[in-house]
Amino acid sequence: MAFILSRIFAFFTCCMNLYLIYVGKSAESGGTATNFAGYNPQSFMAARLLFFLYNRSASRDDINRLKDPTQVVFFLEEAVRPGITMKYSFSRNTSTPAMFLPREIAESVPFSSSKLPEILNRFSLKPGSVQADIMKQTLQTCESTAIPGEQRYCATSLESLVDYATAKLGRNIQPISTELEAGAAIQNYTITPGVKLITSADKDRLIVCHKMDNGYAVFYCHGFKRTRAYSVPLQGSDGTKVKAVAICHLDTSAWNPKTYALLEVKVAPGTDSVCHFLPEGHFAWVPK
Repeated sequence: MAFILSRIFAFFTCCMNLYLIYVGKSAESGGTATNFAGYNPQSFMAARLLFFLYNRSASRDDINRLKDPTQVVFFLEEAVRPGITMKYSFSRNTSTPAMFLPREIAESVPFSSSKLPEILNRFSLKPGSVQADIMKQTLQTCESTAIPGEQRYCATSLESLVDYATAKLGRNIQPISTELEAGAAIQNYTITPGVKLITSADKDRLIVCHKMDNGYAVFYCHGFKRTRAYSVPLQGSDGTKVKAVAICHLDTSAWNPKTYALLEVKVAPGTDSVCHFLPEGHFAWVPK
């Protein structure tokens, strides 16, 4: 009985921590809805192209989808140290987040591009509408081909999200995310003392989960064998403080040489570690 209760408590704790990451910060301030790519009607597409599809060639449109094409999105691991300054956008999403469906309902909803008309009918959405196009893009992203060494899964319920993480990493895990004092305009941020290695690529594994735009909550979760996570304190030029989570991919050998990440940091596949900060509302599962 004690063992069963401990497992229930651990599951409840994981769920509560994850829930706070997902919705806790979003309700703290009002204003225009923005996200990591800046306020842009095509920001979801920017997220999809920049963070999910490392096997895709970048285009000029990828850069144009950023609010400021001069901002940093990817950087080398050698830059994860105090004193480094980079132009970045830690925008806060103040819109009401899509909520998780209960597992039994989520599993009854088709999750396939071939079933898109049925899905749109279930949610009373018109084909060709903005909402319908977003759901279509989410399905296409989840159905896209994984690159060698990548494990991926799109979770459509809180229970399936936790189950996937515990199946891959075990039960002694916790979610971590970027913590913001407040949303800030794109500006220079300087890394301050206190950088900490959270996971070691040689010993630990992690799973990164990206929040997808959708009619209900969907997370695109993926993991690579050689990945490190850091806790990185930063301070903006206006004094704003951020405790960011940096994800560094050590093995990029299977990436498209023309993917946005490699083009930005100007390295060839497999030659250097490429990093990015987790946007607010996205998170990583790591060992406790």
